[in-house]
Amino acid sequence: MKVSGNAEVLPSENRTFREWFRSKEIQQRVVIAAFIALPIFLLIMFTYVPFLQMFKFSFYDMKYIGPRKFIGIQNYLTVFTRDDCFKALALSGYYIIGAFIQLAIALYFASILCFKTTAGGVFKGVLFFPYLISGIAIGFLFKFFYTRGFVLDTVLSWIGFDENGLPYWLKDTSINNFSLVFTSFWKYMGQNMVLFLGAMMSVDATLYEAADIDGANSWHKFRFIMLPSIKQVIVLNLILSISGSLSAFEPPFVITNGQFGTGTYFVIMDRIAHQHSKVGLASAMAIVLMIIIFIVTIFQQVVMKKFFPDDEDGVSLTKRKKVKGKKVAS
Repeated sequence: MKVSGNAEVLPSENRTFREWFRSKEIQQRVVIAAFIALPIFLLIMFTYVPFLQMFKFSFYDMKYIGPRKFIGIQNYLTVFTRDDCFKALALSGYYIIGAFIQLAIALYFASILCFKTTAGGVFKGVLFFPYLISGIAIGFLFKFFYTRGFVLDTVLSWIGFDENGLPYWLKDTSINNFSLVFTSFWKYMGQNMVLFLGAMMSVDATLYEAADIDGANSWHKFRFIMLPSIKQVIVLNLILSISGSLSAFEPPFVITNGQFGTGTYFVIMDRIAHQHSKVGLASAMAIVLMIIIFIVTIFQQVVMKKFFPDDEDGVSLTKRKKVKGKKVAS
């Protein structure tokens, strides 16, 4: 038996189960398991189990209540043949284009506000505030904003536009989808800006000082220091923006209820599931959308790795150019 000070330490092979269970190492593991058990249980019960049930329903012709008929992959074939199913994904193109413009503007504002700017805190708060508002509330807000003779038409008439010559922002099929995209643009630009801003402020300031000594201008700092340093955040924002564009729901559902050619994929899926009670077809649409988002995400990562390559040792392009510059100077 070993003795440490005044306390006796029993060899591990001679300890009883009670002594083993009350040891510090085991107690730590019990506490960790107790803390993660409930979240894992809730995740399985409310995420993975419903997903598996939805995947199962996608092979049936069924309603919420009533008999079920197994039809195999017929629901998946219907998704690609019905005009109001798969063709609704084409409307996501409007939201994807808006998302890219939104990210570019958010990156521009973040690159300005990451340095000391007059009233920078006020601008950050103003740009981020729309993200804090509920999407349903924003939908009703813009519904009245675009209504004929209301806010937007009144402001344009003050500028000098003829109110009778203005288009119907929500009924004109040539412009209504752009109007809805601006709603998402206004809501999520602040969120993307804050994510970019947080990543930019974590960049080592000595890199900017070294660039100043070398005579680099603002564009060189942004291109070769800031942009590669926030690569992971750019990829994250691209994934979130494109997946959100493919699953756009709140603006067309609240503002136009999917009418006048504004019904996105999610709006059509909701209509098929709840109005037509075709649960199997709606489940198949959800699975198809998940696969599309998964493919797009992988494609994004491949493209980002091509534009922001890393060395075999994980050294970024910025560090490589920095080392190369030192060699040239020496």
